[in-house]
Amino acid sequence: MVQVSPSLLAADFSNLREEIKSVNAAEFLHLDVMDGHFVPNLTIGPCVISSIRSHSDLVFDTHLMIDNPLKYIEPFAKAGSDYITVHAEQPDDITECIRLIESFGKKPGLAISPDTPVSALIPYLDCISMITVMSVYPGFGGQKFIESSYEKIKKISTMITGKNILLSVDGGVDFQNVRKLEEAGVTMVVAGSTVFGHENREEAIRILRGE
Repeated sequence: MVQVSPSLLAADFSNLREEIKSVNAAEFLHLDVMDGHFVPNLTIGPCVISSIRSHSDLVFDTHLMIDNPLKYIEPFAKAGSDYITVHAEQPDDITECIRLIESFGKKPGLAISPDTPVSALIPYLDCISMITVMSVYPGFGGQKFIESSYEKIKKISTMITGKNILLSVDGGVDFQNVRKLEEAGVTMVVAGSTVFGHENREEAIRILRGE
């Protein structure tokens, strides 16, 4: 059974308190942070995360799609993030990012974009708590799932056998592909419009989870 992390990017930002409440059946809440440089889009900052922290008991899964995350890990940690994920492709030293995340008592994650080989993860497998496979190109929601992601996920699943690492997939996850993703080795799915676009969010989460 996979865990579910609804992506707040797909929510109605004019009514965030109720939107967050509507996905309380999930295990995580996925928070996409984009800076307009690493990806061609801008989203939320630490102040938004801080403002919603008191309205949810979900685990906050903060995904930093930004250049130079070393400058920003501290404010996102202090805002209430539980997991903080940086990208393998960004320019800062990944080991330093991981150490800084851990210094605030948070769990570090590493994400790879569709064109990044799984070998980029190998040096960090003993010091991260989450791997996020981007199954779309980062920057915008609603993109079509990239089919080659299945093989990438299978390889990573084999690489992390016996390790306490969540294997997450982000992008294009829906009711049609979630079971195949689970079979490939995914243990957590990030889902935006599949959850927030569903009339009954709790039902959507249960279907994704496989209940």
